[in-house]
Amino acid sequence: EIAVVRGRELAEAGARVALDHLGVGVRAVGSHLGGEERALRRALRARARQLGDALDGSAAEVEPCRLLIGEVAYEQWHRLLFARFLEVNGLLIHPEFEAPVSLAECEEWAVSLGEPDGWSVAARFASQILPGVFKPSDPCTQVRLAREDLLALERVVTGLPADVFRAEDALGWVYQYWQSQAKKEVNESGRKIGGADVSPVTQLFTEHYMVRFLLENSLGAWWAGRHPDSPLLEEYSYLRRLDDDLPAAGVFGGWPARASEVTVMDPCCGSGHFLVAAFGMLWRMRAEEEGLSDSDAQDAVLRDNIFGLELDPRCTQIAVFALALEAWKQGGYRGLPLPNVACSGIPAKAPLSEWTALAEGDYKLESALTRLHALFRDADTLGSLIDPVRATEQAGLESIDWSEVARLVPRRRYVRQSHRSSSSDRASGTRVHRLERDKFTY
Repeated sequence: EIAVVRGRELAEAGARVALDHLGVGVRAVGSHLGGEERALRRALRARARQLGDALDGSAAEVEPCRLLIGEVAYEQWHRLLFARFLEVNGLLIHPEFEAPVSLAECEEWAVSLGEPDGWSVAARFASQILPGVFKPSDPCTQVRLAREDLLALERVVTGLPADVFRAEDALGWVYQYWQSQAKKEVNESGRKIGGADVSPVTQLFTEHYMVRFLLENSLGAWWAGRHPDSPLLEEYSYLRRLDDDLPAAGVFGGWPARASEVTVMDPCCGSGHFLVAAFGMLWRMRAEEEGLSDSDAQDAVLRDNIFGLELDPRCTQIAVFALALEAWKQGGYRGLPLPNVACSGIPAKAPLSEWTALAEGDYKLESALTRLHALFRDADTLGSLIDPVRATEQAGLESIDWSEVARLVPRRRYVRQSHRSSSSDRASGTRVHRLERDKFTY
């Protein structure tokens, strides 16, 4: 806990200095910036607006890049922390040789690979196997901390004993400690909790015995009712039984008959502790029922049985990392199916007009998109409570089949570009929205 709290302080201080150097919070571009730094500054300013920061004095903001500082700090911290998790567990894999490497070896290769340090090499290698967790193209990751700030942060991460990185519940505790100061500030403020405040206040790490008790007396009880002689039952130390040896919770007769058909959905999965524990139970069940190898059963469970939603994109990232790490630790390193874990808490920032324009004049589609925009505008509060199908199909006279709206989702989005249809438009600087093919995702 001490290390994580200190890590956040150092990461935020380093991020603040780096963003000040780039001039992200001010309108004028510094003459000291080169071409690459100017491009990074533009990308960071776009990210800051997306997060909700007020730049260039457009609002009474004490620190114009407050949210961006937190985002950059976390990306810098998690880049180091996750790399150490992979290294300690022998899972920092060289993409060409497909063999585990150390952080010391990454440091030796940094110059030849054109990277500033070994941590960047480690993140580059890790992005090959976990592209959704390590994102080299993310501008927050591209920020370079001052050398002294980076060294201070490195000392925190490398100072933690290796056993921390082997513990099953370490990732969950790390994130709770990272949020501890934010939680304290929100609670002491007395303000109504919503939006970005929901995550730090409500995300409490569920201890291991609680997770085991709940899963063993639901999923485990179901398995005991169908396979009373299974050797897996010996592992369920929290499973409660009646005098007749039947599970006290019942045997869940309405559930599917086979493990391959049982699905687990955690609608507020946090760092994935329930998902990882359910994964460990389900793959063993499927291996026993279907005669699968350990790795094949694990891949099947990731693909078919485990689902998670989470408000906080950082927690979503940790949950995916935790599932992948557990699958590799239990079945060896290999390519994995993409885990069915998604962030449901990213609010819509685009104007309503950009959503309704997708309807191309269809009144019912416009009405459905208006309702969806209102819901997704508060996604960081509502999260997995949002039901887009219900919002479109149960609206009285304005009801429309969800499939009519769904077809718009992957098709197009609006981008602002210069209009070049006439000389008068060019002279007046008119700008219009032009449809382009792109992904637009829920």
